[in-house]
Amino acid sequence: MTDLADLSAAELLAAYKARRLSPVDVTEAVIARIAVWEPKLDALYAYDPESAHAQAKASEARWLKGEALPLDGVPCTIKENIRTKGVAVPLGTAANDLAPAATDAPPAARLREAGCVILAKTTMPDYGMLSSGLSSFHKPARNPWDITKNPGGSSAGAGSAGAAGYGPLHVGTDIGGSIRLPAGWCGLVGLKPSFGRVPIDPTYYGRVAGPMTRTVADAALMMRELSKPDARDGMSLPPQELDWLAVDIDLKGLRIGLQLDAGIGLAVEPETKAAIEAAARAFADAGAIVEPVSPYLTREMLDGLDDFWRQRAWVDIGALSPEKQAKVLPYIFAWAEGGKALPGDRVYRGMSQMIAMRDAALKAIAPYDFILSPVSPVPSFPAEWASPIDDPTRPFEHICFTVAANMSDQPAISVHAGLTSVGLPIGLQITGKRFDDLGVLRMARAWEAMRGAIAWPVLPA
Repeated sequence: MTDLADLSAAELLAAYKARRLSPVDVTEAVIARIAVWEPKLDALYAYDPESAHAQAKASEARWLKGEALPLDGVPCTIKENIRTKGVAVPLGTAANDLAPAATDAPPAARLREAGCVILAKTTMPDYGMLSSGLSSFHKPARNPWDITKNPGGSSAGAGSAGAAGYGPLHVGTDIGGSIRLPAGWCGLVGLKPSFGRVPIDPTYYGRVAGPMTRTVADAALMMRELSKPDARDGMSLPPQELDWLAVDIDLKGLRIGLQLDAGIGLAVEPETKAAIEAAARAFADAGAIVEPVSPYLTREMLDGLDDFWRQRAWVDIGALSPEKQAKVLPYIFAWAEGGKALPGDRVYRGMSQMIAMRDAALKAIAPYDFILSPVSPVPSFPAEWASPIDDPTRPFEHICFTVAANMSDQPAISVHAGLTSVGLPIGLQITGKRFDDLGVLRMARAWEAMRGAIAWPVLPA
């Protein structure tokens, strides 16, 4: 029998409606799952099982009265940097003061309004500026597929929690790959929506919030709620009525690009390349037209973005007292300090690379409906490392397939493509045209159906 903690949101909602299950029973099962896994994973922050139980009781009452909300009684987690009322937001760093948030940020508000049982926040690295579970505030998060490995980041705890079955719904944020990378390294579906599709506060160039789930259907259920309007985000898209649950697609005649070489950054490892090629063949066998896509990012683009982000980080970290600076994760401090003395013209040229990436990415996808690529060139890496090469002078060599979509407004989704010979997940990225969020969900669902079910990790003895 399937453990209640492993049921999808879609399955739970159907079972609640039929009165086969209660949100209380499910929440208790997830709490039991957390009790087993969490001492090994350290995925959670501000975990509150008592509050979760109370929320589940309230949800049970609504179901019994016929007043259920859209996601009523479905357990969820929320990334630590997304404000939840009454909970401090350390941003992953021991250098921040801890003051309770006065309000829910838009993604948290939408999930609470939809009736989700909010179990906890999920951990992240300092300032969200690592593709890793390392943090000066939290214990290092670990990957359930192999607890010596990294879940990735910066939505580190969300990736770990999703793969371990801490309920079906998890929300992360992404400014260069921070949803898709941990989703890829943890075997999850991770959608980076089009910029502005999901209101967020505070907003920033390229920054989005999105779902991290085990199934495409659950990601679609989350998007139905997360995409609702919120006036606090002045960069959000106008509200649009989309049928988020209509995830079927006819692949015949679709034009799909296949990118296996980013042109910069880490080389794609052979097992990763083979898995992405196998997925491309499956789409071609289903009637799509698949053609190779040449690299379109340049070293100038990646290094320029590095300059700009370093200087941006140093504006915050450099303003801290020496005592607080000493609390920042040493890797992050060393990286940010590299922006301290950058001249203004170099920082400006670095910022301009966001537009250069945008133009290159949109030109690359113009002949196609979608582009397939790896999420990461390499599988997961040691849990103690800050990145796949653990070098603050080369911080972004692994985001060469993910970062452009943040700059170009394009939706991009990670979906599990297979395992390496040692059992580590490989992520397939599907990138769509600007604002075609439903399209990438539909493509991911098509691949999910062709791929088949996943055997999720179990806690080692």
